Amino acid sequence: MTTATKAKPATKAFEDVAAQTKEHVEGFVKAGQEQAVKQFEQTAAAAKEQVEKISAQLLKSYADFQELSKGNVDALVQSGTIASQGAQDLGREVVAYTQASLDKSITTGKSLLTAKSLKEVVDLQTDFFKSSFESFVSEATRIQDLSTRVTNEAIAPLSARINVAVEKLSKPLAA
Repeated sequence: MTTATKAKPATKAFEDVAAQTKEHVEGFVKAGQEQAVKQFEQTAAAAKEQVEKISAQLLKSYADFQELSKGNVDALVQSGTIASQGAQDLGREVVAYTQASLDKSITTGKSLLTAKSLKEVVDLQTDFFKSSFESFVSEATRIQDLSTRVTNEAIAPLSARINVAVEKLSKPLAA
């Protein structure tokens, strides 16, 4: 056999081995690519799921916050309405007391002008000051009680909302 004849089978064997190696390498590359694509798709799906979950939680939190804020505004309006009504009631009480005091002063003034003696003038003035002071103390106590009641009623809706806010805002911390 000649050198050329010997080279052909060796070349053929080398080409066969190279072809097999090429097939194996292509198979490994293809398997690696398929594994990478599969891994990427799994990672993308997991990331998408997490984003959807977080988005849903954020939307729920936003809705809860809106609900809480609406309740707070409603409580503020309710509190303002109570305070306004209470201020009107207090104003009416003060006007009524002032009118009654003025009427009593006018009546006492007329009586003083028609008094027949200095003793009668002193007695009228003493009675007037005594009853005026008692009336003032009584009215001041009524006004204070009314003010306290109105203040407590006006604060009640706000206090209730503070309790709701504290309860809602502390839940995520506990979870």
